[in-house]
Amino acid sequence: MSVRHLRPALIAAVVFAAGLPASAIASGGGMGGMSMGSVVGPTNMPSMNTPTYDPAVEYQNGLTALQAGKWRDAEDHFNNALSVDPRNTDALFMLGQAKAGRGDLKGAQRAYERALKVDPNLIAARRELAVVLAKQNHPDDAKAQLDILQQRATACGDTCADSADLKAAIATVTAALSPKTAANLRPPSLLLTPSQGDSAYVLAVRLINQHRYEQALAELRTAQAVFGPHPDVLTYTGYTYRKMGQYDKAELYYREALAIAPNHVGATEYYGELMVERGDIAGAKRMLAKLEAVCSFGCVETEDLRRWIEKGPQS
Repeated sequence: MSVRHLRPALIAAVVFAAGLPASAIASGGGMGGMSMGSVVGPTNMPSMNTPTYDPAVEYQNGLTALQAGKWRDAEDHFNNALSVDPRNTDALFMLGQAKAGRGDLKGAQRAYERALKVDPNLIAARRELAVVLAKQNHPDDAKAQLDILQQRATACGDTCADSADLKAAIATVTAALSPKTAANLRPPSLLLTPSQGDSAYVLAVRLINQHRYEQALAELRTAQAVFGPHPDVLTYTGYTYRKMGQYDKAELYYREALAIAPNHVGATEYYGELMVERGDIAGAKRMLAKLEAVCSFGCVETEDLRRWIEKGPQS
C-alpha cells in the first residue's frame, strides 16, 4: 500500500514555523470564573492550568536560540518539548548541546546519556558524550565510547549507510582525547534549514512508496533533526519500521506521535493496522472507534482501517 493518507501532514511540515493545528495539541486552561473585584468559584483547578507546550514549536524555538548562542533560552525550549515528549532523542541531544554551550558539561553528559538510553545507536549522541567526558578529564570513559564507535564502524564497513558518520565521529573523539587539539575542538554544525527538512520529508515519502525503507529512514532522521518531535515525521518513521517488520520500533513511534497529538488520524490508522498485523483485532477496533469519533464522515483513514480489520491478519 502506498503512503497517501497524510497529505495534510506535508502542509504542516512546510508551514512548520506556524506550529501544529490547535486541534492536534491540547491547550492549557484559563483563569476560569475569576474576575477583578470579586472572588467567585473557579471553573478550573490550578492543576488544570499547567502549561501545555507544542513540542515541535518548542523544539524549533530551541534551535533558533541555539543558533543565536542563547544557551539558557535553548535549554528552556528543549525542556518544554521534553515535558511533553520525554523520550524524544532529538530534543535530548539538542538539550545536551545547549548545556555544553554554556559550559555545563555534567548536564550535557546526562542529556546525551538519556538520549542513548532511548536509542543506543545514536552516533551523534555517543560522539558528543565522549567529547564531554574527555573535557571533564575522564579519558577512560571517553575511550569506552570511542571503542563502541570503532566496533560499529568495523561491523559497518565502507558501504553501510552510517559509514561516513561513524568515521567522522571517531575522528572527532580521537581529537578530543588529544591534549593538543581538545582545547580548540568546536562542535560540528548542527542546524539545517527548514527547506532542507522539507526536502528530506518529501524525499522520505517518495522512498517509502518505492519500498526503499533504509534510505527513507535516513531522510526521516534529517527531517527529525529539523522539526523535532513532529507527529507527522514520527508517524512516517513508525510506518517505515513497520514495513521493515520491526513492529516494536514502529509501535514506539506511533505511540510517541499519539502522545503529542492524540487525535492524529494517520498515526491512529497506522497503529490500528499494526495491531491487525499482530493479531490484536480488539486493539485495532479501539483505534477504529477513535477514528470514527474524530473523523467519521469522509475520512479515508477510517474506511481503510475498517477494511484491514475485516480482512484480518495475513499470513
